[in-house]
Amino acid sequence: MYRFDNRIVITLDAGGTNLVFSAMRGYENIVEPITLPSRADNLDNCLQQMVDGFSQVISQLNEKPVAISFAFPGPADYKEGIIGGYLPNFPSFRDGVALGPFLQNKFGLPVYINNDGDLYAFGEATGGILPEINKKLAELGGHKTYRNLLGFTFGTGLGIGEVINGQLNLGNNSCVETFCLRHKRLPDIIAEEGAAIRAIVREYASLSGDTTPGLTPYDIFKIAEGEHEGNQEAAKKAFEMFGEVAGDAIATAVTLTDSLVVLGGGLTGAAKYIMPALLKEMRSTLHTLSGDEVQRVQMRVFDLDDELEFAKFAVGDSREIKVYGSDDTVIYDPMKRTGIAITRIGASKAIMIGAYAYALSKIDEKENN
Repeated sequence: MYRFDNRIVITLDAGGTNLVFSAMRGYENIVEPITLPSRADNLDNCLQQMVDGFSQVISQLNEKPVAISFAFPGPADYKEGIIGGYLPNFPSFRDGVALGPFLQNKFGLPVYINNDGDLYAFGEATGGILPEINKKLAELGGHKTYRNLLGFTFGTGLGIGEVINGQLNLGNNSCVETFCLRHKRLPDIIAEEGAAIRAIVREYASLSGDTTPGLTPYDIFKIAEGEHEGNQEAAKKAFEMFGEVAGDAIATAVTLTDSLVVLGGGLTGAAKYIMPALLKEMRSTLHTLSGDEVQRVQMRVFDLDDELEFAKFAVGDSREIKVYGSDDTVIYDPMKRTGIAITRIGASKAIMIGAYAYALSKIDEKENN
């Protein structure tokens, strides 16, 4: 979409500990990232750090950037650029800070702030997995082009972003979420309690009896691999239970949006233990009161990281049918299908691309209206 665009957008990776500033042109960083402490407990200090960081990046550029665009933790009114509410990593923002307007006044540039899950999905849709899938489909003789994508991140929480018909779905209230869906096994508990880092640690401790302080999902992955001492079966089961709960939440989102799915975040490194249960859940069945069986997801679910499954996904059930009363033919494919894949470019790069592409899309939209 903007892979070969020459415009420059300033970006920021905003964490409670550090702020990392950079600049992007055509989906690639063009300056060495600048890292400054966030100083997030004091609003004056934090905002000054942002001004200093953006200023240092701009001073390294040989032409003026067209925008500032970045992800920032919520809750927030992202459309208006206002951050406020319970932000554990940015306590000084809790009473409401008009961050976008502040930065726009300082730098005279349009400023776009979004949720990281949204930008992750938009980055994958514009410069990541979605164009890659569509290109591969065309090479294999497929007749469909996909424009809907759900991006899920597995990490501290269960993040999501939605791209519908090529457009980022921001909702009415900057509140497109799945973390608060019901936990499949514990209906009065949110899904994120079963599909986040803390879920892996908690389930492993429960299943193994090992309450070693500081145990991480990576440690548990190494136990599952047989490379660290521990309860190997409990480790595998912890990731399996994660996959089941995540799969249920993803199945709900896919059912409502008819989208492809891309997964990112650190926990995807354990995909070999997560994906079987996740796919099993998405491919499971439900029943009517009369006993009829229906698919949990109405579309057939393909693992797009499996070459054989991708080949079936590409072809589907395509066939030629005649147009009544003529010798003309059209392609008919009655197979409803969706697919799920692990990110190729990584969540951090996808978020940067999403921030870049979002800024340019809004600038272009404004100029064309």
